[in-house]
Amino acid sequence: MLNKTNQELSTNSKPKAWVLTVSMGYGHQRTAYPLKFLSPNQKVVNANNYEGMPPKDFRLWESSRKFYEFVSRFKKVPIIGEFLFYIFDKFQSIWTFYPKRDLSKPTISLKQNYLMIKKGWGRSLIKDLNHKNLPIVSTFFTPAFMAEEDKFDQEIFCVVCDTDIARTWAPLVPQKSLIKYFTPNQRTSERLMLYGVPEKNIFQTGYPLPKENIGEQMEIVKQDLKYRLLNLDPQGKYQENYSPLIKKYLGTLPEAPNHPLTITFAVGGAGAQLDIAVYLLESFKKELEKETIRFILSAGIKEEVKEKILKKISNAGLTEHLNKNIWLVFSKDINDYFCQFNEALRTTDILWTKPSELSFYTALGIPIVMAPIIGAQEEANRKWLSKIGSGIPQGNPKYAYQWLSDLINDGWFAEAAMQGFIEVEKMGTYNIEKIISKS
Repeated sequence: MLNKTNQELSTNSKPKAWVLTVSMGYGHQRTAYPLKFLSPNQKVVNANNYEGMPPKDFRLWESSRKFYEFVSRFKKVPIIGEFLFYIFDKFQSIWTFYPKRDLSKPTISLKQNYLMIKKGWGRSLIKDLNHKNLPIVSTFFTPAFMAEEDKFDQEIFCVVCDTDIARTWAPLVPQKSLIKYFTPNQRTSERLMLYGVPEKNIFQTGYPLPKENIGEQMEIVKQDLKYRLLNLDPQGKYQENYSPLIKKYLGTLPEAPNHPLTITFAVGGAGAQLDIAVYLLESFKKELEKETIRFILSAGIKEEVKEKILKKISNAGLTEHLNKNIWLVFSKDINDYFCQFNEALRTTDILWTKPSELSFYTALGIPIVMAPIIGAQEEANRKWLSKIGSGIPQGNPKYAYQWLSDLINDGWFAEAAMQGFIEVEKMGTYNIEKIISKS
């Protein structure tokens, strides 16, 4: 069990802000989950699907969500699928950072976004929230734009959830906007300034990670990493070479791990990468049968994705290992799913995922095997993980056991784990809470 919940780790249970998100994939919702303790009744408001939502608003949001999921799945179709996704991705492309220049000119898609807002899109939501003297913290840019356009009378904050961002994240006229941004890294802070956002409106807080995985003094994340290093460095090569570094950041390591080597594979919200899970089950089948390794398969909240994973496990002849050394993380309730996932990370040694918002979870001291990307944001995240040394490109999943074992025995994954822990800000949630409390 986890040591403390988000609520128990909060310094004050009094509501401090409306926390808004959108249920389009898991990225923005996952970003909002660690901040839900700020919100009344610890409830995150889905701006694209809430009780009493006008049907017209719902249809606008729903068409965007369905199109995104369709394109994500269809991308795998040779030639046609790749071309369709290329066109779609062009609308969310991230311009080159160098040479540094004025990038404040709004894009066509941003202008269209504002046109719909001016016609009333989101007005009902902002009106409902505009009566409790609480600021807004949104993990998606559109609700923040809606709030400002409809004269929300408290402060408006927007949480950035990628390592680099497109122009659509900044307001139509950023120089005059009062929206404040919480950014995860230096690049996104500088990028927003190139887009015209005043420096005074940018707070480089770090990405909001779950308090239950960190601890108020980082006691939880440090303890988990100590055990993780033992699994990721069984030959002791990294420990021998970097003993002073380990002692400086973590102190003395335990004598033995508290869990078997554990790989967590995160299936995306659209379920587009299930084929990788099949190869992993086949590649590690002997080790799974001997129960010398543990697999955690994150199925999310969709019943059809869970059933597909169960079928893959059955086809691999590994059903008897379910709930022994093969675990599924699944719940129809999004909050329960995130709670289960965060608990699973406590004993995860390697996180295998496309470089989504989960890239920031390398701050927990978890090395990431980077699955093929989907979209410009994930390309930026992939480059960032590679730059800091905590992300390892996916090799051929058919032979995953071979190359993973070599990298583990050589201490590469242990080094990646420490790089993520050292290089990435871990206290984002706490930093955001302090700023909100002063607003």
